[in-house]
Amino acid sequence: MQTTRRNFLQQLGYLSIGFSLIGATPITDTLLKPPTTGFPDKRPDQKQINAWLQLLENGKVLILSGKVELGQGIRTALKQIAAEELDTHLDRIEMQLADTGKTPDEGYTAGSNSIQSSGMAIRNVAASAREIILKMASEKWGIPVSQLQFKDGDIIGPTKKISLQHLLEGRQIEQEIGTPSEFKGKTVRKFVGKSVPRNDIEDMVRGNPIFVQDLRFPNMVHARTVRPPGYSSKLVSVNESDFNTDPGFIKLVRKGSFLGVLAEEEYQAIQIMERAKKSAKWESEDYLPTNIPLKEYLKTLPLETKTEEDKGDAETAILQSPIQHSASYFKPYIMHAPNGPSCAVALFEDGKLTVWSHSQGIYPLRNSMAALFKMSENDIHITGVPGSGCYGHNTADDAATEAALIALEYPGRPVRLQWMRNEENGWEPYGTAMIVEIKAGLDAQGKISGWQNELWSDGHSNRPDGSPESLLPARFLDQGYGAPGIGYKGGAVRNSTPYYTIDAVNVQSHIFLGPLRTSSLRALGAYANIFALECFMDELSHKAKIDPVEFRLMHLTDPRSIACLQKLRKNTAAIDITKGEGLGYAFCHYKNEESYCAVAAHLKVDPKSGTVQLKKMWAVIDAGETINPDGLKNQTEGSMIQSASWALKEAVHFDARHITNLDWNSYPILRFSETPETEVEVIDRPEQPPVGAGEVAQGPATAAVLNALFNATGIRVRDLPVMPEILMVS
Repeated sequence: MQTTRRNFLQQLGYLSIGFSLIGATPITDTLLKPPTTGFPDKRPDQKQINAWLQLLENGKVLILSGKVELGQGIRTALKQIAAEELDTHLDRIEMQLADTGKTPDEGYTAGSNSIQSSGMAIRNVAASAREIILKMASEKWGIPVSQLQFKDGDIIGPTKKISLQHLLEGRQIEQEIGTPSEFKGKTVRKFVGKSVPRNDIEDMVRGNPIFVQDLRFPNMVHARTVRPPGYSSKLVSVNESDFNTDPGFIKLVRKGSFLGVLAEEEYQAIQIMERAKKSAKWESEDYLPTNIPLKEYLKTLPLETKTEEDKGDAETAILQSPIQHSASYFKPYIMHAPNGPSCAVALFEDGKLTVWSHSQGIYPLRNSMAALFKMSENDIHITGVPGSGCYGHNTADDAATEAALIALEYPGRPVRLQWMRNEENGWEPYGTAMIVEIKAGLDAQGKISGWQNELWSDGHSNRPDGSPESLLPARFLDQGYGAPGIGYKGGAVRNSTPYYTIDAVNVQSHIFLGPLRTSSLRALGAYANIFALECFMDELSHKAKIDPVEFRLMHLTDPRSIACLQKLRKNTAAIDITKGEGLGYAFCHYKNEESYCAVAAHLKVDPKSGTVQLKKMWAVIDAGETINPDGLKNQTEGSMIQSASWALKEAVHFDARHITNLDWNSYPILRFSETPETEVEVIDRPEQPPVGAGEVAQGPATAAVLNALFNATGIRVRDLPVMPEILMVS
């Protein structure tokens, strides 16, 4: 039987869910019709239980979260948290993520905050709901709550049993969220703390349609954007009549210097886009710095300087130290580089705009779109659909805005806009380049007596926040919108103050507005700060002639930090290091207040070619209470491998006008054949609150690789990425 929209939604068990469950369940029909009724508008009242938890007609419980599934497994972890508090099997829990007007407004899925914000909100909601349900049954039966049990959707008494459906009589729990007397996630841990598999992995492996790129609607048309030569280019002319006879051509959409094409089929849209590139006339200028090394150029920019930490007299302490050392480290611009270019679908009909997007912040995106299009927020509905994995702010919001912009010019039919690889590489908001310079002194016992740290960085977030400037197409509309400016400055100084015990510390930040578009990338400034700090700690340990792990332990008092490093040392103790090989260590306490992670890397260097072979990487991670150990391990493994790729391969290059590495050959990343074996040990601390863990390994993984390189070759690399010619021995 052919799957229809009606029986597909009936199979999901909740008619108003629409497409929000795509990602947990593969799209079973590639011709699903967009919803035409029930357009949601107002934000749910997040103080109410039913904003987060609803009872479905089939007796299952629907949990709603404003967070987005990015591949981090948040859907599974949130389900575990809810199932624990409701004492309900996982199969009886449905999840709905990121849908404006339906799910809570939880801002962005960013900063490793999903478990500690959304997860703990859902824990509180589910525990509150459980206690309200038991109280209702107690009052109905005249039986003390202490004699009742809520399990798998039933309330069970000494001699009676009633389903939740019958108890509520078709109503939802409409009370405000309370303060529960017990969290079963802390006392029982039937589901929490267990490695529950993700249901979406098999669909990904089999190539089933689960991503936004897979969406197909009846009567859908296809769009492409004609990119200008550079950020500051102005469209002078383009002749629409040039394309009237092209197969499938629908229309050319020109709004200021924004240029889009619309066609019946995707390949037709690509062909017309390529022709429009040649037909369009642009006014462009050379404005990117190419006659000076980037590291030098960044220091010539106007700076906002601030003292981030000033404890003791670091300068004097260093000058009076018998051993003094200084070093400078550099991280270039790097890409998010998702495997799949961004995509979105938009439909404008009857004055309402519906968008399907893999944005990491659907409510902030809606706010920005409303401002850009001068529409009411209540007339814009955005549904989050998984896209290619990406930690940080890539071009998902840009693709959604471009699809919406074109849909507004062509009402009544869904518009699918797909970016291509050269667009993704060439126009994304990159992770900013950074410079970190450190000085320190050691006393006679080898302990750090003084520490000075200076960093140079652009801002680290320009996500949509209600202002159109953060959306790429806005700057080409000739409506007075420009580049958004520096953005979030606080991300630059993340982990810039050493967590180690040092009596005299001074940290200075110098924030600039750089030449390239930038925004959030995994770990923000913590990546470069920890890479530099942990390489410098290794250098100091060599100056002091103390084992690198022991040197770090000398400067730590926190038992959790010490436990991570000690376990890592034990896990790597049996490694046999041969000629040309090195083993390196590094550590991070993320944001100096969240997760702990110690990383080791074992590698081999070919002295003739300078090729680095990563043999194995280890991590010991403490993220407090662990919800899903396997998910935490997966996060950490992926983080180490991505970080190693940044260290060894990745850097954005540009000429005087625009980005030049627009494909995987010119912007290489680690291939499957180059990825190391990984081993992750999780320290579970149920008595502690859970904290984010998706970014903690990013900085120490690169530092561990570079420290291993030094131990293998005696060559200290401080500028990323590692260039093979530096490691070659003639």
